Amino acid sequence: MAHINFLPVLVCGIFAMALGFLWYGPLFGKRWMMVMGTDKLSEEEKVSMRKNAWKLYLTQFVLTLLEMYVLSWYISFADLVSPPIHTAFIIWLAFLVPMIASSAMWNGDSKKIAWNRFLIQAGYQLVLFIICGFILGMWS
Repeated sequence: MAHINFLPVLVCGIFAMALGFLWYGPLFGKRWMMVMGTDKLSEEEKVSMRKNAWKLYLTQFVLTLLEMYVLSWYISFADLVSPPIHTAFIIWLAFLVPMIASSAMWNGDSKKIAWNRFLIQAGYQLVLFIICGFILGMWS
């Protein structure tokens, strides 16, 4: 059984939320709002959405902790044959890219929106997995 250090998992979870704030805010926020269609919401709908956002952020944080725990687990085993960043990249490429691509392709959006959705989400996950692969690898 692999020994998982929970402190770096927590650090990666917090980092993921901070990265998400920057990625889906100042960096790609306007484009993401266009992709999601939230740029067309009324002010009342936006206020209502913001009011309940804490539940989504909490759920996302818990899911991210799970994601980082599993990544840490894989890194702890693969560290014998592969650098942690390489392991994180392979997991991103083999599991996340196909899942994000499927979500974007079968959403019924235009090709432009689908590509934007894919590139924004896949880019976020790539940066997250590479940096967290480094963090988890340094702590293992």
